Amino acid sequence: MQTLLSKGRDPQQDPFAFGGLLESFVVNQIVPAAQWSRTHPDCFYWRESGAKPKEVDLVLAHRGQLVCIEVKSASTVTREDFKGLAALARDPRFHRGYLVYTGSTIMRWPGNLWALPVSALWHPAAFERE
Repeated sequence: MQTLLSKGRDPQQDPFAFGGLLESFVVNQIVPAAQWSRTHPDCFYWRESGAKPKEVDLVLAHRGQLVCIEVKSASTVTREDFKGLAALARDPRFHRGYLVYTGSTIMRWPGNLWALPVSALWHPAAFERE
């Protein structure tokens, strides 16, 4: 964050900088945990080719299945936020997609897609039902 501030970009005031910082944070929470897991999935970024490509921030691949993770810095989500995950869901290896966002509610969407609050990365109670 000091580097951003030294370049005149305050993530608290610049939504683009905050989004990049949040994406890096989420990926850097998941990739080390994946490497410690029993499954050791391959981790990569996915992007379509073309003029208006869709992308997914993190894809975990293991035994022919893909678990895909997109990060959004918004506190609410819309169907449009899932466009990268929906594009990758056309791959027959697709297993599940997660959109990590700054809101507080776990939401299930059609097509085996889920919206998860970023707090779910470190707070197990995020998955408990009231």
